[in-house]
Amino acid sequence: MASAEISQRTKLRDLFAAHTMMRAGELRTAGIGPQTIARAVEDGELERISRGLYQHRDTQIEEHQILAEAATRVPKGVIALTSALAFHGLTDQMPRRVWIAIGTSDWSPVPSYPPLRIVRLTAPYLREGIEHHVIAGVKVPVYSIPKTLADMFRNPKLVDRSVAVEGLRSALEQRKATPSEIAEGAKAGGAWKTMHPFLEALTANG
Repeated sequence: MASAEISQRTKLRDLFAAHTMMRAGELRTAGIGPQTIARAVEDGELERISRGLYQHRDTQIEEHQILAEAATRVPKGVIALTSALAFHGLTDQMPRRVWIAIGTSDWSPVPSYPPLRIVRLTAPYLREGIEHHVIAGVKVPVYSIPKTLADMFRNPKLVDRSVAVEGLRSALEQRKATPSEIAEGAKAGGAWKTMHPFLEALTANG
């Protein structure tokens, strides 16, 4: 192995000591050549978990790591709808694809792993209610509970209404959001007219 590649390999190890997963573009920017990456994969030091996305072979799998992988693949995306609901512990459904919101003109990634379900939102809806959670060492943007519920009630063609109502009921029962926070989110997210009767019925005896 040439000295230049040894030096790159050392830098590669240092990078993955600080990051759980990295994109090929990030590695190139850090001065790691494709040959060094390929050799590290061949030697079993790195795993190629999807197109252009790598992690160290000894990385411990975290519960929501698939969301971190999706966020790494789609840097401008936000975890949304059923995937956000599952992250917040408000549904037992585990979507087969990761729901991720992007802008109306943002680039959509080619099919790869993890499988994605892209939803395009206009600018006012896209940037509302974003929280950042660290998953597997990656800062992952996830919509808040009120924002997620608003999106689910606003998009009945994308998400079954029963799932939206289940999420609303769970948020109230688990006290993860107050009725006023949920109502504010629904009004800001254009879903108040649709959600209001359900919220009223679920809080009638509260």
